[in-house]
Amino acid sequence: MYAFQNDYSECCHPAILKRLSALETEALSGYGTDGICAAAANKIRQAICCPQAAVHFVTGGTQANMIVIDACLRPWEAVIAADSGHINVHETGAVEGTGHKVLTAPAKDGKLTPVMIEEICRTHTDEHMVRPRMVYLSDSTELGTIYSKAELTAIHELCRDKGLYLFLDGARLGAALCAEGNDLTLADLPRLCDVFYIGGTKNGAMLGEAVVIPNPSLLPDFRYQLKHRGGMLAKGFLLGVNFDVLFTDNLYMQLAAKADQAAARLKAGLLRLHVPMLADAPANQLFPILPNSWIGQLRQNFTFEIWGQNDPEHTCIRLTTSWATSSEAVDALLTAIEECQSQIGQ
Repeated sequence: MYAFQNDYSECCHPAILKRLSALETEALSGYGTDGICAAAANKIRQAICCPQAAVHFVTGGTQANMIVIDACLRPWEAVIAADSGHINVHETGAVEGTGHKVLTAPAKDGKLTPVMIEEICRTHTDEHMVRPRMVYLSDSTELGTIYSKAELTAIHELCRDKGLYLFLDGARLGAALCAEGNDLTLADLPRLCDVFYIGGTKNGAMLGEAVVIPNPSLLPDFRYQLKHRGGMLAKGFLLGVNFDVLFTDNLYMQLAAKADQAAARLKAGLLRLHVPMLADAPANQLFPILPNSWIGQLRQNFTFEIWGQNDPEHTCIRLTTSWATSSEAVDALLTAIEECQSQIGQ
């Protein structure tokens, strides 16, 4: 069975397991106050070229999104997202459970634009409505698309003009930064975002996301928010180990590049077979549209997500590659799809 269901199926990169094993009996201080977390945070500050940024480690993406958004907003303030945004579709109302409405814009390719954001701001006019106060983006998006530097800069400038915080969900940030055609770097993000996070769970870590806060106005009391929302892990050093290893010798980017290379190989093969795609995704998530009759046959040997029915005869699936996806797995999937095609012609 070959796995294309997600990019967090594997336990973690062996270097992380090795480092954890070396700590078997070492006693470390709790709640992220240990030396390993401090070292990991410093490596991240160096990588983003922002020595004044605060760095906090949490266990997962939904937790990061909920904690950050709730910390930044007053009770009557709302966050703007694409309609396909993770906080709107795949987090079981976690953000809205904190009392903050998610205002959405239809975005065919999963990306917000200044026009979409401005329209939402224009229609929320007074104290009888929630007040838009934050823009939520993800890079890469839920549809595998990525933001260019010009696109992110334009949104940043609109946010400054409208008094909105800009928050970037980086659950798959590594894949976005290593994708073909990307012109953003880690060092661009502190300049363009008020807060963002660097995803480890989906890029070789056992678990963990690194929340980075370059905007000093958001720093006071953030650790209170972490504890209040259950995000302060007693064994916080476990999270620190993941990022200390990932940000040593550029391993984070190397793993992301491997995932993207596997996806590029798969995408080239699908295009060669004339398989249509839901979106032009350059990172590690692909969304091919297949005849319904192929799905059961492919599931005998491959795992993947069903994204949705495209029409009565076709289904969109999601194929996700990871740092551990092998060329053998990619070639096996392409061969299986080619066999499905050949059966149609018989």
